[in-house]
Amino acid sequence: MTHLEKPREVMKRLEDRLKHAVKGRASIIDLVLVALLADGHVLLEDYPGSGKTTLAKALGDSIIDDLLDDDIPSFRRIQFTPDLLPSDITGVSVFDTNSSTFEFRRGPVFAYIVLGDEINRTSPKVQSAMLEAMAEKQVTVDNVSYPLDELFFVIATQNPLDLSGTYPLPVAQLDRFLFKIRMDFIERDAEIAVLNTRMERAARSSMEGLPAVNRGEVVEARKLIQEQVYLHPNINACLVDIARAVRSHPQVLQGMSTRSLVLMAPALQAAALLRGRDYVTDDDVQWLAPYVFCHRMALAPGSGEAAQILKEAMAPVLDKLSRTTLKP
Repeated sequence: MTHLEKPREVMKRLEDRLKHAVKGRASIIDLVLVALLADGHVLLEDYPGSGKTTLAKALGDSIIDDLLDDDIPSFRRIQFTPDLLPSDITGVSVFDTNSSTFEFRRGPVFAYIVLGDEINRTSPKVQSAMLEAMAEKQVTVDNVSYPLDELFFVIATQNPLDLSGTYPLPVAQLDRFLFKIRMDFIERDAEIAVLNTRMERAARSSMEGLPAVNRGEVVEARKLIQEQVYLHPNINACLVDIARAVRSHPQVLQGMSTRSLVLMAPALQAAALLRGRDYVTDDDVQWLAPYVFCHRMALAPGSGEAAQILKEAMAPVLDKLSRTTLKP
């Protein structure tokens, strides 16, 4: 597995830094790393003060700029509010009196890691600006398109309880998120560890013994994972069969898109690498499927949980897949 030593090392360095900065979130950190290396985006449904900003900032601080471009910071946080304008996140054209031309000034979306805090509190017009950035890695201002960095990665959050003053994310926006992850309160021992280590983790020197990752290494790791981690054709057939079973379920009004199946393929490859394999198995499908598919399912009123319907639809398909040889 020598061809995958480099991406595995990159993943390990990021994992060590994130687990040092954020206590009690090992499973969430694993999913975020999978999404990052699969070139996806993450929507966190969380409670205030649950560590989302710390997690996103630690990820941004763990990536070193190799482009020497001072205009692209490693991490930016955008607080979404009802009065936010698209130009507040994408940037704006400013008239330069010296040159008598308009100069584009980049907004906070021009960063490697972007935290979109309470993304459902802003208007659909602003949400559509994020849609272009997430889908096409570019923003358009005054009919001119400006490319974002190849690494561009969004961690967005929304509060599961407070619904007043919110604009529910449209299906098209939700479909751009690889994962939707519901965060619960951490375990008692982990919460005690947060209190006991708060001074140590707040010190800048606490990360000195943990090497960071170069931006180019992350981009290269993405390519190597997709090229070198084996994805058996039966895995693709399994994903399609799961999607068709869900779509035909009597309680499902709208199933998952073909895009979600395409996005899931590199996520499965990254998950396999995280688990120490160079090939994808049915266990990887079972692990990631709820995070990829559930938020894309529209259910009839009174239908219960999407996760339960997905579990029922997956069971016979995964049972058949488990009896197949998936090694290269």
